[in-house]
Amino acid sequence: MSNSVSLTQYLQLSGLAEWATPAFTAAVAEQQQALQQYLQQAADTAVNWQYQVPELGEGGACSLFGVLAAEPYDLTAILGGQTAANQQALSKLSQITAFYQQQAGVAWFGIYQARQNPAGEAVLVKLSYFGAPSRAEFPLTAEFAAISNNSTVGLSGKARVINSVASYLQQGGEYYTCDPKVQAEACLPLYAQSGRILGIVDAEDFQPEVFNPQALALLVAVCLTIPDYLPAV
Repeated sequence: MSNSVSLTQYLQLSGLAEWATPAFTAAVAEQQQALQQYLQQAADTAVNWQYQVPELGEGGACSLFGVLAAEPYDLTAILGGQTAANQQALSKLSQITAFYQQQAGVAWFGIYQARQNPAGEAVLVKLSYFGAPSRAEFPLTAEFAAISNNSTVGLSGKARVINSVASYLQQGGEYYTCDPKVQAEACLPLYAQSGRILGIVDAEDFQPEVFNPQALALLVAVCLTIPDYLPAV
């Protein structure tokens, strides 16, 4: 039994009810089936417990683009240890990430879970990704949400699709810049079957207008699958 909501519930909760057309529903179902087949056939994937992160600038922003912190981020503490269950969860999330990379062809993608870090702060922690190094934790606070789509979606549960970052900024939108080459972003929530927000996914590309209905159907299919494989909180 799935730990996620149905597609209809997902679109309603995330503020995307207008996407619920027969064509979009069929595209999501096709991608879900393909992803499940991929997961069934995939061999266990090596887990990266550590990954490089940028030095953070003033206010915690990734203003020092291309400058990496001396120490990598380690997931061990925030996940409660390198247990067999956590190892299996991260392996499956890595497989989902690999599937999305193969199918989507975008520049960057990350899976984030809402958790408390060792300091007791509510954050989104990056569990699996591909692309350039980026920050590991996004604070789940109203203050940080004022500049971050990730934190905004993690708190509100409402999706944000920005197909032109330049136009978004011109219209007065706040944008957290970690890689200045990013021209389009789709940030979508993850839900438990109860409707509780479990985290987010974030996809980015260096070209504008890439998140068309077909691309978003793939991303929604991924969002409906991930909750079954997240580490226990």
